Amino acid sequence: MNLNDPEGSAPKKAAGRFFKIFTLGCKVNQYDTQAIRERLLEAGWREAAGRRKADTYIVNTCTVTQKADRDSLYYIHRCTRENKRARIVVTGCMSETGDRQLKEQPGVVLVVKNRDKPALVSRILKDCDAAPARGISFFEGHTRAFLKIQDGCNNFCSYCKVPLVRGVSRSKQPERILEEARQLVDNGYREIVLTGICLGSYGSDLKPARSLVSVIDDLEKMEGIWRIRMSSIEAKEVSEGLIERMSRSKKLCPHIHIPIQSGDNDILRSMRRKYTTQDYIRLVAKLKRACPGVALTTDVLIGFPGEQELHFRNTMDLVEKIVPLRTHIFPFSPRLGTRAYDLKGRPPVDVVKNRFDRIQRVAAACTASYQKRFLSRVMPVLIESRVKGRTDTWEGYTENYLKVMCVSSRASRNRLIPLRLK
Repeated sequence: MNLNDPEGSAPKKAAGRFFKIFTLGCKVNQYDTQAIRERLLEAGWREAAGRRKADTYIVNTCTVTQKADRDSLYYIHRCTRENKRARIVVTGCMSETGDRQLKEQPGVVLVVKNRDKPALVSRILKDCDAAPARGISFFEGHTRAFLKIQDGCNNFCSYCKVPLVRGVSRSKQPERILEEARQLVDNGYREIVLTGICLGSYGSDLKPARSLVSVIDDLEKMEGIWRIRMSSIEAKEVSEGLIERMSRSKKLCPHIHIPIQSGDNDILRSMRRKYTTQDYIRLVAKLKRACPGVALTTDVLIGFPGEQELHFRNTMDLVEKIVPLRTHIFPFSPRLGTRAYDLKGRPPVDVVKNRFDRIQRVAAACTASYQKRFLSRVMPVLIESRVKGRTDTWEGYTENYLKVMCVSSRASRNRLIPLRLK
């Protein structure tokens, strides 16, 4: 895929059967979808676009919340409505614990668990040979490429189902990471987003042990990469070495996503999070000293069992104190199999709704406060795509994850352009 083509284009393949993929959830799921897509294209299949019907539909599910389960089922039903005769293949996290329910859905012929995803294409093709699972070489619809280097989680937070459906932490071998990154760079990708379920635990299971910093060091040396960005990382896994690397790197973006979940120590203990509010504040202060202007994005979980008004206000206070660029807010969703499933003391729905609205206003104020610091500055923006419905307007991101729009009469996709922010 040559990203110098302003509109981008997928590899051309011979005529074959048509497939369509729906993906829910995290960047790791999006990566897994891309790996499936490439194997099917290499086998001669074609991806159905828009309203075109497919012969086979693949739904890559998420189960992190009850809403994610509902959305996953919605897309399965949508496939049936689009083509009643199609085969529907379901994979992803919901397949781990909801396989019986999924198999009962009309049209579903195959449910493939996460650990069996590498063999999914071979099972779809049956008598055809699928290309071996070897990572990805392009990323459909994206200028930034997600590169999965780790999967699974050992944390077992009390509210989280992810370790149950993704398994223990597993790291990709360094040589495979570099090979995959080289393929992406050769195909025109200039920003690589390192992705994992528990990214900071990368390498602890390898022999000899490696670290996330070692991956960044290797990628820094690769010609053609302009930017390296990290997906979510836990507070306890932000090492001194990682902070030092971010402070002096010419490629590692000054942007880091560190979930808060709660700003109250009692709730953090009940969540089985491995840090205190004070730990988090000290970490953010250290990051800001080392990397002035660093963008912090975060997650907040509200309505956890036992959360009282004081606990919630402590969370709002913490958000105001650290001034994140973006705050993703999630109401607590009880997940069967987790320690928090049977906990008592969940706040009423109307209270959670009120708290959601209040913390959303605080988060919006923090976003505006952070953005204003960069008004009138000239900053390089990696242009990603046209703004929908406007032929002369483009959008992209600065290295610290500010979304920027600009007017340009010529195609600007995948170009790094210095722009004065207004």
